[in-house]
Amino acid sequence: MIREEGPTWHEKKSGTPTMGGILFIIATILTDLVFGWTQHILNPTLLILLFVLIAYGLIGMWDDSIKLFKRQNEGLKAWQKFLGQIVAAIVFSLVYLHEGFPMAFKIPFAHDLSVSYWYILFIVFWLVGFSNAVNLTDGLDGLVAGLGIISFGAYGIIALYQHQVQVAVFCFTIVGGLLGFFIFNHKPAKIFMGDMGSLALGAALACVSILVHHEFSLLIIGIIYVGETASVMIQVASFRLTGKRVFKMTPIHHHFEMLGWNEWKIDIVFWSIALIAAAASIITIV
Repeated sequence: MIREEGPTWHEKKSGTPTMGGILFIIATILTDLVFGWTQHILNPTLLILLFVLIAYGLIGMWDDSIKLFKRQNEGLKAWQKFLGQIVAAIVFSLVYLHEGFPMAFKIPFAHDLSVSYWYILFIVFWLVGFSNAVNLTDGLDGLVAGLGIISFGAYGIIALYQHQVQVAVFCFTIVGGLLGFFIFNHKPAKIFMGDMGSLALGAALACVSILVHHEFSLLIIGIIYVGETASVMIQVASFRLTGKRVFKMTPIHHHFEMLGWNEWKIDIVFWSIALIAAAASIITIV
């Protein structure tokens, strides 16, 4: 079901199969379990990453299912989705704490900033925030699939540099799954990833940034997700305060559509920005 608030020309996409996220989620789970078992790297780090991918994927699947069965473009109530995201983030936090990972922020060109157990609140905020940010970004054929390939590819390289094999395997497995999915998801999309895919990717990306201990690098590597979310916040704040809109439509990819850009042009420009940002982050970190 297509959002009524979206561009009118998106109505022709109504009826396209969704919940395609299940494809690359299952591919990631099976590959990581088999490879992790045979290579003896199936430890809590890899397992908790898979848990987050599954948990947020299930939240998204539940949301997508409601939309499909009730034939509407609204699924779970906001508080229901929010609660599920928080619970899954807390589980990740407990494993993170149990494994003895640093409870501190990585400050570029400075010493780490220890915040003790307050770091758990940050983890919850980071996972919930970026799962929703990627979900907001998923509004054009192939956009998030391409961005995900770039984002996870960048963190895979960083994890390899740090000798975090489990994190690297997880990242590159998702890259492989998204490459296969992109064949059917680029414009004109034969299948959408749905909330099942976008929520899972966003939360997993946040987890990876935490595990490589370069949390705020996600603001650069994920610059498109941040920009999409910021555009919505700016639009809402401006309309409530002044009654005027800053953008023709948000998230911002719709703004460019309203300016006459086709989906391929928006995708390529956004992918290019993400690729430059990811390369800059890798160079800085590695």
